[in-house]
Amino acid sequence: MQPDLLGLEISKGELRRLTGFDPEDVFRPSVMKDKEKRFGFLMNELLVALALTPIIVGFIYAFIILPTIGSSITLGIILLIVVPLAVLVGRSLWRSFTCPKALTMLLDEVDQYHAVIKAIDIHDELATSDNYINDREQVISALQLIREDLVRALKTERILRDNKKLLANNQELFVNNLANLQALQVSTQAGEYAQLLNQSLQIALDVQAEIRKLQKL
Repeated sequence: MQPDLLGLEISKGELRRLTGFDPEDVFRPSVMKDKEKRFGFLMNELLVALALTPIIVGFIYAFIILPTIGSSITLGIILLIVVPLAVLVGRSLWRSFTCPKALTMLLDEVDQYHAVIKAIDIHDELATSDNYINDREQVISALQLIREDLVRALKTERILRDNKKLLANNQELFVNNLANLQALQVSTQAGEYAQLLNQSLQIALDVQAEIRKLQKL
């Protein structure tokens, strides 16, 4: 991947800093629609449940079952079955209560943004068009503006989540690059990158719609 594309990516570390959440811990319905992401998510949940099971079962068996009932292999086996299921359900409920809907929507937009970057990387490897350089620069410019808007939107969501009154001193978070993006779209000629630019504009529109929703909260 070329350096300018690497600079556009929003890393997991930056997302964690902007949102206060580990992006891997935020459950999103869109993840379940992607076969690869769904498998990774479910495997991670299963591993966490299996890792916690011996600790929880050992605690329950040693401090509750043995002092009250005594040794029981049957209860031990039941616990080994029930506890991982309870961990999975508990983590799911915890996510539903602690992860705001606005954050899940914005993280979906980040995924779409990264998908456009990946598409450009593929085009870089297959580029044959004479308009390649000019078209690529237009899309890169659009993505730079969208990255700024995504970062602002994530900051806005977190400020609202932590303390809505703080927005009075952070009005610059509501500034957006939509007009500049639309100007780029008008100036770009039809070509290999036209569709990518349209996708970028749609991401920007979705992000601004989400910010407007946040302003109304």
